[in-house]
Amino acid sequence: MTKYILRRLLISIPTLIGITMIIFLLASLMPGDAVTAMTSIDTPLSDELMKIRRGQLGLDQPLPVQYARWLGQLLRGNMGHSYISGERISWMIFNRIPASLELMGVSLLFSILIGIILGVLSALKRYSCIDYTLTILGFVGLSMPVFFLGMVFIYVFALRMDLFPTSGMVTLGEPFSLADNLRHLFLPALSLGLFRTAVFMRYTRSSMLEVLKEDYIRTARAKGLREPAIIVRHILRNAMIPIVTIIGMTLPVLLAGAVIVETMFQWPGTGLLYITAITQRDSPVIVGLTLVIAAMVLLSNLLTDMVYAVIDPRIRYD
Repeated sequence: MTKYILRRLLISIPTLIGITMIIFLLASLMPGDAVTAMTSIDTPLSDELMKIRRGQLGLDQPLPVQYARWLGQLLRGNMGHSYISGERISWMIFNRIPASLELMGVSLLFSILIGIILGVLSALKRYSCIDYTLTILGFVGLSMPVFFLGMVFIYVFALRMDLFPTSGMVTLGEPFSLADNLRHLFLPALSLGLFRTAVFMRYTRSSMLEVLKEDYIRTARAKGLREPAIIVRHILRNAMIPIVTIIGMTLPVLLAGAVIVETMFQWPGTGLLYITAITQRDSPVIVGLTLVIAAMVLLSNLLTDMVYAVIDPRIRYD
């Protein structure tokens, strides 16, 4: 296992470098640049001043030189500074990550718990009214985009019923409280997690139905084991392998959905920072965020492989 982990970590290094090269190239191909984004109709800059500012930021150098300079700073532990605000990018990301982790963690926990419970219920009550109802609701959940769910929840729960706020993490002007934070978190977490709930439910049902056909389940029942013990110890545990795979693949989907949800609800996480950086053509922030997100995805894939061996001792990595 140790050799496998080290090999995966070594393979991840060129993968991350390749990702940053692609993002650096795409960021440079966007129309305009940071200097153009900083100008406006009210405060126009002359061509001479824009040229000087581009020279100060290093934007007048060839793209390979810009990338090599950025990579050299990264190897020294410095992700660079924002072209717009001048802040250290590492601190900008560090200050935003807790909000994003809170949103994604709560939505992932919600989707896993509710999705697995409903999937188990649907499999055990297959071809019943409960199964058909959950199947229809699952297809509805899979068909609805995240932004549409967010707009529906804002209209129903915030505008019509006035139960939850529409933006932010806390109420402005009031001291921080967990209850107030959870009220602000409810709608974005529900919007982000509901789609994945349907995915977990469908995969759990399918995996459970495959395991229910196995001979050892009939043997366990013939030995007189109680049904709850059979479900937990034999059926659910053996059905968890494909579910763990889906959990590992959920992180990239959550990160992509978080960009939309954080923008809709003005949740101050990395997703909102990403949209802001793209709007301002702030390429160092875009590349820095992409590097962090790619590292998180690679780490989640590695953790998924490690969990396989815990769930099924027959799985070993050389």
